[in-house]
Amino acid sequence: MLTKQQLHEKIAQGVRYLDGATGSNLQKAGMPRGCCTEQWVLEHPDVLLALQRRYAAAGSQILYAPTFQAQPIALERVGLADQTEKINGQLISLSRTAAPDCLIAGDLTTLAAFCESNDPGNFDLLLENYRRQIRGLIDGGADLLIAETLMYPQEAEAILTAAELEGAGAVMYSFVMTADASLFCGQDAVPVLKDLQQSGAAAVGFNCVAADMMTPYLVRKLTRDIRIPILCKPNAGSPVINGQGIAEYSMSPEDFAQTVLECKRNGATLLGGCCGTTPDHIAAVKSVVEA
Repeated sequence: MLTKQQLHEKIAQGVRYLDGATGSNLQKAGMPRGCCTEQWVLEHPDVLLALQRRYAAAGSQILYAPTFQAQPIALERVGLADQTEKINGQLISLSRTAAPDCLIAGDLTTLAAFCESNDPGNFDLLLENYRRQIRGLIDGGADLLIAETLMYPQEAEAILTAAELEGAGAVMYSFVMTADASLFCGQDAVPVLKDLQQSGAAAVGFNCVAADMMTPYLVRKLTRDIRIPILCKPNAGSPVINGQGIAEYSMSPEDFAQTVLECKRNGATLLGGCCGTTPDHIAAVKSVVEA
């Protein structure tokens, strides 16, 4: 794995583009709703390979491996908890095959869907789940780790501890935030990000928030106190639920790119997209940033 310093050197040399959404694009390609994404991807590898190759062609330099919920507590629902390390390693290798010239990030996320992840009494549970996942990601050859869509500071603390115990290198942390820089739990994000910065985070920022909420104020507020790279990965606007109960995002690649460009101008360093974004959105971001 890259060290924090090595990742920062790559960013200084121009590595700045992340990928866009994975799940919503896999669903468009035939993945059923409610299935175990990690299991489905391993059974249909060509779909992921095609998507990630499109992201690489669009300009993505860091791809998130599809390990979003590849923790034992999540894999248990499909009887695969005992294969946690193996599955994480296989998915890293698959992403590496798709884009050998990109950095591959092992993806971790909130466990709020499976336990009270903000309960201090569950810290050991979080720690064990993240340790096993991180071990598989490291063994699979991940270049770095990304903890995304985090909801509570306790989740980041557990990931930080697990990464240290497993000897991981560069780790980035990305939270769900409101436009005034509050976390999902209502806590001010800045002190949390400052603590992570002090503890050795490689980058911090936000994801999974509507791009039209990503005002310059949000990024400016973070940059006042954060001295490490800031990650910006918003959704393609606000979702509208269609008749089938599926969230749809209508922000065009061009409009999305203009919003992300404003975030970049106000201090965001690592630029990508979350729900509803596609390779076209990433290509548009790269185009306006480098115009």
